[in-house]
Amino acid sequence: MGITIRDVRPGEAGLVLSFVVALAAYENLAHEVEATEATFEKALFGPNPRTFCDIAELDGEPVGFALWFYNFSTFQGVAGIYLEDLYVDPKARGRGIGKALLARLAKRCLDEGLGRLQWWVLDWNAPSIAFYRSLGAVPQDEWTVMRVSGEALAKLGGES
Repeated sequence: MGITIRDVRPGEAGLVLSFVVALAAYENLAHEVEATEATFEKALFGPNPRTFCDIAELDGEPVGFALWFYNFSTFQGVAGIYLEDLYVDPKARGRGIGKALLARLAKRCLDEGLGRLQWWVLDWNAPSIAFYRSLGAVPQDEWTVMRVSGEALAKLGGES
């Protein structure tokens, strides 16, 4: 059978959550996972989905995922894809699954006339950085990521 990349299907929110939990554990961020099967069900299959997911299968078994959404570049004047999470089960690594997931997103960008595919990678994750560079990805070192969440988000939004 080999490698297959397909859209996530209704009823697979638990599978997506399991990949997110595994990724968070790998990144030493398991304590930050607040998502539930219900939140993924709503995000992926609700009336106005804003998040999309590709599932990687090896010989018919799910072994990885890419969770993504559309963004927009004002400089390019076109939309792009932001890859939120990419994960391949350690037992399935080294078989081209990560590259297949990224290639599918790149193809989607080309087919839809999108300007770019982008994502973040943790600074300490040298194996992933090397892998991404081998595919032609270029680090954007001149940017600093900013985030407002939790109490600060409520205060900024006027709900303090």
